[in-house]
Amino acid sequence: MEFRTVVDIPKPTFQIEPMEQMLFVGSCFADSIGRRFVEDKFKAVVNPFGVMYNPASILHTIERIEDAPRVVFLTLGTNHVYRLKETGEIVDNCEKRPHHLFHEEELTVDECADYLCKAVNILRKRRPDVQVVLTVSPIRYQKYGFHGSQLSKATLLLAADKVTRTPSPPSYFPAYELVNDELRDYRFYSADMLHPSEQTVDYIWERLSETYFSEATKAFLQEWRPIKQALNHKPFHPYSEEYKAFVDKTMLKVDELKKKYPTFAL
Repeated sequence: MEFRTVVDIPKPTFQIEPMEQMLFVGSCFADSIGRRFVEDKFKAVVNPFGVMYNPASILHTIERIEDAPRVVFLTLGTNHVYRLKETGEIVDNCEKRPHHLFHEEELTVDECADYLCKAVNILRKRRPDVQVVLTVSPIRYQKYGFHGSQLSKATLLLAADKVTRTPSPPSYFPAYELVNDELRDYRFYSADMLHPSEQTVDYIWERLSETYFSEATKAFLQEWRPIKQALNHKPFHPYSEEYKAFVDKTMLKVDELKKKYPTFAL
């Protein structure tokens, strides 16, 4: 008997290689996943101008950066935006200014899709072979009310679906669906019952790895992770001869990894 539904993830048309140049822009979920890539020595930049929750702010980040990575993850958190009343512009961060200076509104499906298409087009002009992955954050927004939060996520899901139906579409990774349709239990949430737990992020990372990582990347990570664990080891006796020998042995393994992967760097 099966006691859970498993989300099927179609195989994408590309694979992520070891130490790939990558960019993550979006909600705090993008931060969580992006950090995993950084820790595993991918050349990843994560939210260079801070967390961006909505498609308009994601576009603003893409417009501001000059990087041209091969793989880009855009993680959608909400369709709610704040406009500065004085100028009418959508702001990415209210910078603790008084609430009365802003007007909150909700982007439509078409508006969200339009912002995302513009972001994808900019990335493709910089680098024609760029691979863009869209995903919707599973984090709920209690301040909208739970019905309002679901409406916001539904808008983003419809927008992402619309963008993935365009010519040469971005890939879609179902992070939202993995949490809500496959795991769907409070034990997979952190103490606030809104954010995914560390175990849940681990599971999403595992499914993402299975989906996108090349065999070369999987082989590299098998070699790197024991070294990473050794480098993070906190010794009880840091000045002992045993620990010095342990460090020397670890650094020899690092040197071997550098010879095998010339772009590897601690």
